[in-house]
Amino acid sequence: MSTPSPHPEPPAAPAADAAPAPARPRGPRSGKPAVRAPGQKSARRRSREIAVQGLYEWLVAGSEAGLVDAHMREQDEFNLADAKHFDLLLHGCIGEATLLDEVLARHTDRRTAELSPVEHAVLLVGAYELRHCLDVPYKVAINEAVELAKAFGGTDGHKYVNGVLDKAAAELRPVEVAARRGGAR
Repeated sequence: MSTPSPHPEPPAAPAADAAPAPARPRGPRSGKPAVRAPGQKSARRRSREIAVQGLYEWLVAGSEAGLVDAHMREQDEFNLADAKHFDLLLHGCIGEATLLDEVLARHTDRRTAELSPVEHAVLLVGAYELRHCLDVPYKVAINEAVELAKAFGGTDGHKYVNGVLDKAAAELRPVEVAARRGGAR
């Protein structure tokens, strides 16, 4: 009789003709978050980035929305973006710029026209998402705007964007913010 080894043998490799193991379910249908390779951006993140670039063009050059839209669709990675979300952000921000600026002005230390065009564009996207994209939690909307400011803005612009949108969120989504903050404020 042989004595059992103190080190069990590793499981045998599947036979070459055996069926491969089923893929791990991912994405919204499985209820688990989709897993992306490091550095890979979501389609929504890309749509936000392209919308910020379009808003920058609109703010700086004063181009018409249709021309900005056409120009942004020519970008190399536009096919990887969520086109529907891009349309919503670009055209929504341009169409509601005055209203969004009024909201933002209540939480900035200067007129929105005096902000850097990059930070202004990022704040417009963040405020628009807070106001209209209720499927996006307010913390996510703020974080996405902060990431945009880090990618495109000045050295500490992301801190300014975070502070302004945090205050704007309390105005635009008071119930969600109060629930998250434990009823404070």
